[in-house]
Amino acid sequence: METTQAFSTFSSLKIDEWLIKQIKNLGVDKPTPVQTNCIPAILEGRDCIGCDRTGSGKTFAFALPIVQTLSKDPYGIYALVLTPTRELAYQIADQFQIIGKPINLRMTVIVGGMGMMDQGIELSNHPHIVIATPGRLADHLESCNTFSFKTIKYLVMDEADRLLEGNFDEQLQTIFQALPEKRQTLLFSATITDTLNKLREVALNKPFMWSAPVETATVEELDQRYILVPADFKDGYLVHVVQNFREEKPKGSIIVFTDTCRSCQILSMTLLELGFQSLCLHSMMSQRERIATLTKFRSNTVKILVATDVASRGLDIPTVQLIVNHNVPSNPKEYVHRVGRTARAGRGGFSLTLITPNDIKLLHAIEGQKEVIKILTQVAVTKREQEINLDEQDFGEKKRINKRKKLIEKGMSPEEADREIEADLEWKRRKGDKSSNSKRSKISKKTDLEEASTSSATNILV
Repeated sequence: METTQAFSTFSSLKIDEWLIKQIKNLGVDKPTPVQTNCIPAILEGRDCIGCDRTGSGKTFAFALPIVQTLSKDPYGIYALVLTPTRELAYQIADQFQIIGKPINLRMTVIVGGMGMMDQGIELSNHPHIVIATPGRLADHLESCNTFSFKTIKYLVMDEADRLLEGNFDEQLQTIFQALPEKRQTLLFSATITDTLNKLREVALNKPFMWSAPVETATVEELDQRYILVPADFKDGYLVHVVQNFREEKPKGSIIVFTDTCRSCQILSMTLLELGFQSLCLHSMMSQRERIATLTKFRSNTVKILVATDVASRGLDIPTVQLIVNHNVPSNPKEYVHRVGRTARAGRGGFSLTLITPNDIKLLHAIEGQKEVIKILTQVAVTKREQEINLDEQDFGEKKRINKRKKLIEKGMSPEEADREIEADLEWKRRKGDKSSNSKRSKISKKTDLEEASTSSATNILV
């Protein structure tokens, strides 16, 4: 782990004055620790791994040196930025757009849910910066040859721990085959992992590596609490918390995180029926719907967002003052990213996690339970009504149709595809009965999976 001398200004980091003026317009006057340590190394041409807490300014840590070097020798395609979620891709694009305006920066966002043909045209025009999710970019590389990455100078992997954990291996392999060997590779994340440490040793070219010297992965301004509730009371407590927060801080925004698309949709519908204007955000929505949802939430038109973990990474919405975890994330790192949606850039924030006896063995006495009981029946009835409404809308039918289409494209007959889908549904129905055995199996295989993930990520980058 390396460090540099302390810098108090962007000028001392050798950032050009025109760029300093741009970021001052955003209210950024001094560099954060991750910017102080990583920017000089990137400007020197070194590979870089930077790890710091959410809301610490990691995007500018790579965007500023990329735009500065681009301004001196502009051509396209100059840099490729990979990110695990569509929402984060658009947010990174916004920040590049702001600081690159004086040099007429051209860029494109390549994510799923948007037209392949339009995206292909944008790529063929050779924008300076391409910001993409791995799946859609791999689709373009496999289906057309109207653009090339052979001259790029920078490869950035934002939320690198998520990208390299194994879910994107096939797509990343396709992308890396299209990249030049001589390039700068920049990896940024809020959480350091064994995979990133291993990559430092074998896959990158003597990289500069910096990690924030803190004992916790969340900022001091974040007030983190949990409340122990019976499983049947959880939704009642959620409504009670939302109700109290709206009364005390009517201008503040709330994000409620939950585990599945269905649960996300039902909770949003339930809150709406109970008189709380809310939006939902999950992976079964079209990209246009997701963009519209975030636009409304960012503008503070609607102050409650119910979301799955598609919203847990990178999103920076200043008005968010409360994060509620409707479920306890199975991965501790996901908890860090969820609560990192508040208390960003020195602002204060509050997070509350609802914990049931299924999450811990001991349930303590609960203060204020009488207030919750008053609204519990109303919440339970309303939620059940919304479950019925959702079933009537054939929620999940689009996902089933898409899966059937993919199975047929792989060579299955329509009848075989239907049987495969039915078998999968039957397995999911039985999954609840086998959950305890599954957990024991996951624990026993944890070490092997971690080693396999590190090996896979290393093979991709080498």
